[in-house]
Amino acid sequence: MKQKILIVDDELPICNLLKVALSSEGYDTMTSSDGRDALKKVESWKPDLLILDVMLPEISGFDICRKVTAENPIPVIMLTAKSDLVDKVLGLELGADDYITKPFHTRELTARRKALLRRVSPEARSTVTPKTLQNGALSLYPAMRKVLLHEDEIDLSVKEFDLLLFLMNNIDQVFSREALLERVWGYDFAGDTRTVDVHIQRLRKKLGDDHTNSKYIHTVFGVGYRLLRQENTEKRENREGIANVD
Repeated sequence: MKQKILIVDDELPICNLLKVALSSEGYDTMTSSDGRDALKKVESWKPDLLILDVMLPEISGFDICRKVTAENPIPVIMLTAKSDLVDKVLGLELGADDYITKPFHTRELTARRKALLRRVSPEARSTVTPKTLQNGALSLYPAMRKVLLHEDEIDLSVKEFDLLLFLMNNIDQVFSREALLERVWGYDFAGDTRTVDVHIQRLRKKLGDDHTNSKYIHTVFGVGYRLLRQENTEKRENREGIANVD
């Protein structure tokens, strides 16, 4: 079955260009030029990927992203005419998996789109190991793309899940932001590593981490991040408690 991509942009030339390019690669495509229509098509058509412009009539791309990612595990690539970091970070914080600044080359979109769809394809899901990954109260089920914290399920975006899965498979190993971009996102962001920081922040919040004393995700200053093994964390906390008593 063809993977479905919904292209949402109020600029008709961009919609047509992307539709032709993606259709020629074998994808089933649909376009929309305003926010209300886009939400209806997401609900009825259920695309595998949403390419979403920020500036839209009726409902903004940010509002669409917030609603879609809260209700559906659909990967989202946001298109923005602004290079302002605030806009990019806002899109990521609302649940987008990636962003591209206009004007862009179709090859750039191809690389990012392939990286996202590869992780949500039926083939990718069928080859995921069925074993449960456990770290303290955190349980991750790769085959079901499900995460439990203290037996309560937590909602993660596609990329948040991919990032946590990678860290759970490499507990206590330190990875630079560039390494995480390559290993989790599957391509180079040309030095723009802010997306890693935003996804780490979102994961920490959902895991109940305090950035000043993170139980799960630890910042190695000047290097990157690592997921702490919970036994090690508990021993460290015990040692600190004993030291305080003495």
